Amino acid sequence: MQPYQVSARKYRPATFDTVVGQKALTTTLKNAVATGRLAHSYLFCGSRGVGKTSCARIFAKTINCEHRTPEGEACNECDSCKAFNAGTSLNILELDAASNNGVDAIRDLVEQVQVPPAVGKYRVFIVDEVHMLSSGAFNAFLKTLEEPPKHVIFILATTEKHKIIPTILSRCQIYDFHRITIPDMISHLQYVAKSEGITAEEAALNVIARKADGAMRDALSIFDQVAACCGGNITYKATIENLNVLDYEYYNKLLEAFLAGDVLRTWVIYKEIRDAGFDSQFFINGLAAYLRDLMAATDPSTLALVEAGEEAKAAMKAIAAKCTPGFLYRAMNLCNEADLNYRAASGKQFLIELTLAKICQSLSPSPKGSDGEGRLKPIDAANSSVEQTEHTLPAPDATAAPAPAPAVVPPAGGGVGMRGATSLRTPRVSLRTGLLKDQPAAGAVKEKPKRSKLFSYPEFENAWNSFINAHPKERIIVNTMRTSVPVTTDSIHFTAEVTNEMQRDLMVEKMPQILAWLRDRLENDHIELDVNVVESAEGMRYTLNDRELMAKIVEENPFVGEFMEKLKLKLS
Repeated sequence: MQPYQVSARKYRPATFDTVVGQKALTTTLKNAVATGRLAHSYLFCGSRGVGKTSCARIFAKTINCEHRTPEGEACNECDSCKAFNAGTSLNILELDAASNNGVDAIRDLVEQVQVPPAVGKYRVFIVDEVHMLSSGAFNAFLKTLEEPPKHVIFILATTEKHKIIPTILSRCQIYDFHRITIPDMISHLQYVAKSEGITAEEAALNVIARKADGAMRDALSIFDQVAACCGGNITYKATIENLNVLDYEYYNKLLEAFLAGDVLRTWVIYKEIRDAGFDSQFFINGLAAYLRDLMAATDPSTLALVEAGEEAKAAMKAIAAKCTPGFLYRAMNLCNEADLNYRAASGKQFLIELTLAKICQSLSPSPKGSDGEGRLKPIDAANSSVEQTEHTLPAPDATAAPAPAPAVVPPAGGGVGMRGATSLRTPRVSLRTGLLKDQPAAGAVKEKPKRSKLFSYPEFENAWNSFINAHPKERIIVNTMRTSVPVTTDSIHFTAEVTNEMQRDLMVEKMPQILAWLRDRLENDHIELDVNVVESAEGMRYTLNDRELMAKIVEENPFVGEFMEKLKLKLS
């Protein structure tokens, strides 16, 4: 019985054609070998587990093969290939720069470079994790890397190209390895499962591929872990339990609650997720990724952005059909804000619950005739029943005297609010149908429908700057607005921060004019703007108007004031 070998080693690529997800790159390397256009140094870059070292070994083996196949692969039959496969080849040497990163290790390497190959044409030196070399080692390597003997080829591999000094980069041909895509991973895992006699659901392999985050080696290691747990039958349910992955069913239920405006239901689902042991920040990030995939699935042209198998893509497309892009954008924005604020929040659970509530109401009032997105589910049954009773009064007897019209009671506070007057309405009574819909009282002004056009934050900034440009003579308010561009708390509420009370009072005084400008430019009458005073830290710079700046200069340099008095200078 052969000893067990992990899949990451057992199914490690041995030829260019078995390298997963790097077709263009391997084709280029095969062509270089076939045409004899070999450089003296190569740099393979990419994240972990994408095949850098495997490709370096295959490339080195193919270079020295004596009888390459018509497809450009090593024959595995010549002496050079047999020595390589047995691990006894003296023409291919590997150096792990992570553990041999000093000058002495590089000097030993330089000495070995001078020895010509005993068999074959080239000696190939593979330096893995080359970015770990010390600066002294890099400098000791430079001259040899630039002008090696004709029989030497260097292949450097790294996961962090930005750490390699430019003088090394300029001496190499650079090949960037891509992250392995989800479909490519699923296809390779299906091949491995079939080879091992294991049945595996595609949905389960999709979970494994996502968990691997673009690394084929990680995917194979996770596959072994799940296979050991499942005993030869890898199911979706067993996979998410074994890997502690949040089931998409939770996200699907959340979406249904969002579209129904059912805040309390979203909180119950969130509690179930917490009780299952999932971290709240992990949950909100997972929800954001789910909403992002839904956004990509709303249009056939962007469906390819969903990294999943065909079955999962089809399911995502069906779910996305229930949503509008505007709703998904606002929901993603809220999830992003929750993630940014999570670390600083003292009540982390409340932050997530508040975010779920905001998603339910979809940030802004639903436009007339919408499908209901953004409206909260009624939770006050008493009010609902009263409203129903008022509209279902029995018709009065036609012979009876008409009932007197009920008195109109103005709302508390005099009937006029901060954001506009409340128009009074009187009920209209018909002997045939009883109490009809409220009709405007005589002389009452009919309310104009409020605009609710969606807009982006850059569009808001453009409207803000257009107000500044349209009022160049109002220097104080213009300078204040330039240094206090509002930040958004959601899509229609904004907060401007100023450094003193005077600036705040000036902004409040100009607020009606500013709000009217913004609402007209953005065609949204729900925009609100708050102004907060933020105490500036000691030494913090802020913009002064012209007169404040001159007064400060004169205060610090009295001779400037004397000079201005002598020449009778003053600000215009």
